[in-house]
Amino acid sequence: MSKVKNKNNIGIIAGGGQFPLLFIEAAHKAGRRVVVIAHKGETDEDVAQAADAVCWVKLGQLGKLISFFKKEKVGETVFLGTITKTKIFRDILPDLKGISLWNKIDRKQDDAILRAIAQTLEVEGIKVLESTLYLRHLLFPAGVLTKKKPNKKQRRDIEFGWQNARAIGKLDIGQCVVVRDCSVLAVEAIDGTDATILRGGALAKEKSVVVKVKKPGQDFRFDLPATGLTTIRSLQSVKGAVLAVEAGQSLLFDRELMIEEANKAGIVVVGISESEDGSLLME
Repeated sequence: MSKVKNKNNIGIIAGGGQFPLLFIEAAHKAGRRVVVIAHKGETDEDVAQAADAVCWVKLGQLGKLISFFKKEKVGETVFLGTITKTKIFRDILPDLKGISLWNKIDRKQDDAILRAIAQTLEVEGIKVLESTLYLRHLLFPAGVLTKKKPNKKQRRDIEFGWQNARAIGKLDIGQCVVVRDCSVLAVEAIDGTDATILRGGALAKEKSVVVKVKKPGQDFRFDLPATGLTTIRSLQSVKGAVLAVEAGQSLLFDRELMIEEANKAGIVVVGISESEDGSLLME
């Protein structure tokens, strides 16, 4: 029989980036004790140091993860941060629990993998909560965030990109496309958003438009789209023109620095949403 859970404890299954650390700070302010599963080669050391308890694992060590949470009496957890997706082909070292689950997953895609892990955790009595718990202020705001606004031509590209990004999201391929003159230049796959921007930008030469949206039926427990300072720097490196992100459905990190950098580069940053009649709102 597993130990009685402590309602004050909350777990984090942490990848890379600043999201896990921001969550720890917010959870501590809310009076929670934070127990972290940190992934070797992904999770920052600062996250481990800020945690009340930490266990370092390799990708696929699901049994070790569950055992540690049970030892620490964790009944709730969140998925936070990035995992380099290409590592599932070279760096995954599953334990018996991980192998068993992996063999049951037909499609090795984000949603299928994460939902399978979440279901296994909940069977073990560990509830998976929304990743935005305590941090909803990080959701991407609506409207134009920069000094420059999208012009008529860029608005057409945003609308075109929105339709195509929605389509690839529905297939669980990615969440981002790069377009110019209503042509798709790059589609996000396992390599991630920054690599997609560089691929598409190289073809565009300049003035590329990046559109990033949630997947239809996006599960707020994991894999929310995210942008930040590095996104703008990637766009700047290929002389891109616009970053359009679905408002309220994705994360925005380093907001002030990101907008400052975009303004210096003359890049448009806009939070977009869909109205009831299907038209896009960009103001």
